Amino acid sequence: MLDSVTQTTVEGVLGYAFTNGALLGQALTHSSMMEAGGEHNERLEFLGDAVLGLIVCDLLYRNYPQLREGEMTKIKSHVVSRETCAAIAKKIGLDKHLILGKGMLNSRSLPPSLAACALESVIAAVFMDGGYAAAERFVVPLVLPVIGSAADSGHQQNFKSVLQQWAQQHHTGKAAAPVYRILDEQGPDHAKCFKISVEIAGRRFEPCWGATKKKAEQDAALTALRELGLVQGTGEELRVVAEGAK
Repeated sequence: MLDSVTQTTVEGVLGYAFTNGALLGQALTHSSMMEAGGEHNERLEFLGDAVLGLIVCDLLYRNYPQLREGEMTKIKSHVVSRETCAAIAKKIGLDKHLILGKGMLNSRSLPPSLAACALESVIAAVFMDGGYAAAERFVVPLVLPVIGSAADSGHQQNFKSVLQQWAQQHHTGKAAAPVYRILDEQGPDHAKCFKISVEIAGRRFEPCWGATKKKAEQDAALTALRELGLVQGTGEELRVVAEGAK
């Protein structure tokens, strides 16, 4: 249970006042608190994931009639991903109000999945407390900028796919397949970083470091796209252009 001061603070963050404050407390309670008794947020997370997905799908369907099913699916997957949900939760400060067990409190750093889980759980709590309309009012302002950025960019953060399409258009045979090479690895097994470059038709582009192979490959692909003149802008304003250098 949350005390009244904490509940009011969190409700201010969310922009929603709960009729049933116990739902908010449950939504913020991690399963590491199981030994202390009471309910945690795993079941709410399950429900919140579905509510979030429905709201995002509805926004895409209504606001982007030009998008095909496959394009909408890619954008939806990006918006409801653990990474995006964690970023949204941290942006509004939700992660600061998580109720964690002693073991988690002693951790030097908390995994981003905790923040993502909290966001989905809170969405479910709002839905349970105030219905779909209340959940929609809470979610839409949070996800609409992310949807717009992904829809406008045309890549949904999948730079490898964009690079592969370009390579297939400008090269034939084996040369048409981008090759990702690991040039270096640093750090312990549980926290390795990878330095990866991509090659197309014998041309090697500038390498990039990443906390995972997937992240390093995506960043390496983005670097190649920049060198080819296929993307413009930075950050969330990235835009894929129609033609690049050959």
